Amino acid sequence: MKLSTICAAVLAVLLASTSTSTSASASTLASATSVPSGDSAIFAPCSDADRFPALAGSLCLTDSVALDPSAGVTGGEAAQLFVRKFPADKAVRRRGEIWLIAGGPGESGASFYPLLPTLRRAFPGLDLIVPDHRGTGYSTKICAVEEAPDSAEGIALAGDEWGPCIGNAYADPARAKSFTVTHAAQDLSALIGRHRGPGRTYVYGVSYGTQLVLRMMAASPVKVDGLILDGLVPQDGTAEADLGRRTAIVDTVGRSLLTADEAAVLTRVLAKPDIWRAAVPGGDLRQAMGSLLNFPALRARIPAIVAALDRGDPAPMTQTLGDLRGEAAKLGGFAQSPSSVPLVILISGSENNARRDLSPETVAKEAEAALFTSPLPGLLAAPPFPLYDRDGWYGKAPTRLPPTLVMQGTLDPNTPYDAARHHAAALAQAGKVRFAAVEGGAHFLALVAPDCFARLSQAFVRGKRVAARCVAAD
Repeated sequence: MKLSTICAAVLAVLLASTSTSTSASASTLASATSVPSGDSAIFAPCSDADRFPALAGSLCLTDSVALDPSAGVTGGEAAQLFVRKFPADKAVRRRGEIWLIAGGPGESGASFYPLLPTLRRAFPGLDLIVPDHRGTGYSTKICAVEEAPDSAEGIALAGDEWGPCIGNAYADPARAKSFTVTHAAQDLSALIGRHRGPGRTYVYGVSYGTQLVLRMMAASPVKVDGLILDGLVPQDGTAEADLGRRTAIVDTVGRSLLTADEAAVLTRVLAKPDIWRAAVPGGDLRQAMGSLLNFPALRARIPAIVAALDRGDPAPMTQTLGDLRGEAAKLGGFAQSPSSVPLVILISGSENNARRDLSPETVAKEAEAALFTSPLPGLLAAPPFPLYDRDGWYGKAPTRLPPTLVMQGTLDPNTPYDAARHHAAALAQAGKVRFAAVEGGAHFLALVAPDCFARLSQAFVRGKRVAARCVAAD
């Protein structure tokens, strides 16, 4: 799960204890918006393009695939897949296209819409094509009624929609279990094969999107001219980087920012909750600190926040959490923005958590000594949806890759730097893989280190030498 924090999916979870304003505003938009699709399999002007300046000129389509591609039959329910295209800037000669694959799991392509200026700079002359993978955005959902755009909270789930959503999943577990990584990978392969335009074709994936892209290249490979993997997930089965152990990863990154004396002060502050409880809605200072690691500008304030709390002054923490909500709000605001939490739970629990017996007691015990924590292990304990068994493609690497660029932040608290380097080295057996370290970068470099992201990506798609190192100055 990229229930990492940066894309809309994870932000919603991490900020759940501090604010509900972002999801509420996105849901309000969603409830008033219908799916802006063009004719099936044909890109046509999007009906919502005049409602949001960022969507001006975009083209949409909705295509159909089998809900269960492995069934080998033509009957049964079909899955609808929504795709939005932003044609290349007319002032630049068109050279091809790049498919942008969001993270999560649970995030729709809307997580890229606020980043269009950066993406245009990174990929000059390329159409930007943004699908909503199955279970997200305007594509077919796990909870068809409750996550519909015209439901009470739009594609987000209202409080009283959770019961019916979970009940329907258990009533028809075969349908719920069709929302697998492999099926989503087959969808992506089909979409690229059907709708690619002339010129060169690239695929970019971030966080969970890197897992999805690599599963596609293993299970249903399609010819493309290059891959860009931003925030590369660990190899399948890497126990120490399992989502159930995310707190250990977050804590390691957080402690690396503190001196021994500052860590001792934070330990002392944590033992005095009366100082900070009112400043941290939800009352979990360690989780609030962990959420700041995803935004370098906010991350840099942590030592000063700790020192102020030690003096009994919660104002810097209050201000910073307000700024964190502001950062989250920048990523929302579109009808597609709310993350699909059912899909997050289903895929994360089925594919990216090795301990299905993980309990709240184990989660608490493993976090006892942490100064920075993640909400993810707790979300994986006793999942409310029927999980599926991993299929034969789990753990299988692609046998052949096109030229591939892996870019990784050295302070990424979600997809660990060392695990990404190890994974990239393994992928090099299948093709030419270039690894670029972004010094000081966090997760989702297109968002948190846009200058490095644009320079590295532009060099790659233009066939120029890609630097092995870039210092994030954002």
